[in-house]
Amino acid sequence: MPDTPDGRQADIQRRIAAALLDLVPSDPTIAPHPYLRRHLAAHAAEGHVLDDHHVPPALLAWESSAGVARLLAAGGEGAPSRPWLQTWAALEPVARGTDPLSRLASMVLSVPFSPERPGTTARPTLDSVPVTPLWSDIARPTPAWTAGRTEVTSLATVLDAAGEPAAVAAGDASGTVRVLHLDGRPAHTPIKVHSGAVSHLVALKGGLVVTAGTDGCVAAVDAVGGRLVRNVVVCRERTWVSSLTCHRQQGRLPRVLAAFSDGTVTAFDTGRFRPHEVPVPPLRDRRAVLCAVGMPDGRDRVLFTEDATVSWSDGKASAVHSRHAGRVRALLALPRPGTYAVADESGSVSLCDLTVRDAVTSVGRHAAPVTSLLLTSHERRPALVSGAGDGTLRLWRLPGLTPVEGVLPAHRAPVTALTAVPGSAHGKVLSAGADRIVRAWTADRETFGQPPRTWNDVTAGALSPAPPHLLAVARASRVVVRDLAADRQLTLLKGHRVAALAWPRVAGRLLLAAALADHGIVCVDPGTRRRTGTPMEGHHLPVRALVALPSAHGDLLASGSADGRVCVWQPATGELVKDLPDHRFTVRCLATHQGRGVSLLGSGGSDGNIRIWNADTLEQDGPTLKCDQDIINDLAFLAPDDGGLLVAAAGQDGTLKLWDVHTGRAVRQLQCDDGALGAVTVVRLPGERTALAATGATGIHIWDAGTARPLLRIATGSPVHTLKAVQGPRDVESSVLLAAGEAGTVAFRLHHDRL
Repeated sequence: MPDTPDGRQADIQRRIAAALLDLVPSDPTIAPHPYLRRHLAAHAAEGHVLDDHHVPPALLAWESSAGVARLLAAGGEGAPSRPWLQTWAALEPVARGTDPLSRLASMVLSVPFSPERPGTTARPTLDSVPVTPLWSDIARPTPAWTAGRTEVTSLATVLDAAGEPAAVAAGDASGTVRVLHLDGRPAHTPIKVHSGAVSHLVALKGGLVVTAGTDGCVAAVDAVGGRLVRNVVVCRERTWVSSLTCHRQQGRLPRVLAAFSDGTVTAFDTGRFRPHEVPVPPLRDRRAVLCAVGMPDGRDRVLFTEDATVSWSDGKASAVHSRHAGRVRALLALPRPGTYAVADESGSVSLCDLTVRDAVTSVGRHAAPVTSLLLTSHERRPALVSGAGDGTLRLWRLPGLTPVEGVLPAHRAPVTALTAVPGSAHGKVLSAGADRIVRAWTADRETFGQPPRTWNDVTAGALSPAPPHLLAVARASRVVVRDLAADRQLTLLKGHRVAALAWPRVAGRLLLAAALADHGIVCVDPGTRRRTGTPMEGHHLPVRALVALPSAHGDLLASGSADGRVCVWQPATGELVKDLPDHRFTVRCLATHQGRGVSLLGSGGSDGNIRIWNADTLEQDGPTLKCDQDIINDLAFLAPDDGGLLVAAAGQDGTLKLWDVHTGRAVRQLQCDDGALGAVTVVRLPGERTALAATGATGIHIWDAGTARPLLRIATGSPVHTLKAVQGPRDVESSVLLAAGEAGTVAFRLHHDRL
């Protein structure tokens, strides 16, 4: 360390970090002192030793500074040995409110490792953690700046009295505005403003933020003070606000213009919120977009859209100025007077100039409709960022709309909003997506200059029921089968896109059943890698679910399809044994239950109903369960100790409900506030208890089914679409789970005695 004041200070901080490290309990279930939880990471960063040794996982389970991501970003990439820190930084926004055991489990399953790839982290083990990874190809989540329980629909950078960025306001689909510090930490209690989604935010000096919603109302919030200033500035019933913009005039208070879906435009000042004359004619487009553009003479012209055209108005006259290839989704005033940018649904980004005859001066392209535009800086010069419906961002140099080569895959869902926060030579961009995550990006070539990426999402997964467990995963037009005990794998069905998988037994042999893109189902012997039997054909639309079905007819296979049918097959011959066409829409999930001399099949789908079928008679057993949970994404049977039978339904509305299969009534509802539930499975615990595990938008939630008490929440940072549990008939000490989704696949052992 150099003998300089900075060097001596870093040496002091390093010694403090080393001394504090000695006070961290080695057992992660024991809480460290509050000072360690809040400040050890900062001391390590200032001493240039921010690594996994000085800030171990046992501390991260309790870490409370909410600043690990910021400390890592400030320290650059030079520090070695910090996969645990990097993993926690990525999970922190979605795992911040979880208990220490859940944090540890989340990190253990997210730290990248692979038995056959020597460059990855060693297989992580912590004695007290209730999960042990068996195999994983999950990529570490991209760090989130913040994440919410509902979709973030609008963003704005809050300005202080001097016009400097002070915070960030985020509006969401529930009508709530959250004010966050510039590092993503909450600044105030969330403010409930609208009864619909917060569709627009406009920030003004002094911390004032004007909000608009799909409830047809405009309100005002003091973002610095964290309070609602005016709950209704203007409101029009049975409408929504299609656009909100700030219109500045020399010597006057800024005025806010609001366009409503009935074509009305209102204007009010930002002092007393008094109404003023509207400088635009009545609108004919229910989704019109407004934007005020400064002209060389110092006055503003207001732009308004009608489908694919952009017109201008100065309060006295108006005219069409530019025409575009698709409906206009966003307008943005640019630094040079008279110029503006246009984003449209054809994927075009256009630059236009009100001062010249040729309206459109430059055009760039996205591969999907462009939803958002933002002005930022690149190499200390103005630049433009555009967000699209495929979740990508692009960076453009101004004034010529020169692209920075590459496309940034920012989100796994459409980009919903953009805003800017302070940076250095390059601006810092915040992007919100329909995946409910807000991420921070630096507007430089390294970040945006990435080659285009193709997401090879997992399309299906299945885990064989008995040891040695075989894990089958379909992605990128192939199926990979892995022996979890032997750490070896093989590839099947190359060139085929597979939508569903199952492990049926045929004549004592374990086969892999796969639903192909041509709506047919085939069986493959993993031992010989060859197809066996006759293909099962009969569905008219893609198959969405498969399950092995033991019955009095032998070992059968059930399939559920987008054609609304449940089909039961004899996999040895390909014969269709029974066609059950009772669902009105897509059958999305199937489950089986064997007990007390009866074998049952359950089916659920897009009609919101669950039907129970007797696998021996192949007739419906009991009433149709009308679940009132929107789409049923998955279901699982569980048998309580009172002798009844329940089915757990994972709903698109975010609820997990338990239904009595005999009476058709709901007996319990579990809410996890994690968006739509994608999958559910059941695990038997010691002491005649049962656990339910369900997946949401950002994690896996596990409850005690009898008491509804949460046992564990594993944060994943992205949706998990497949969740399957297998365990031996008498094994209640542990189970093996398969979780597959947007980020990849993980198989892990769940230790029930550690829950």
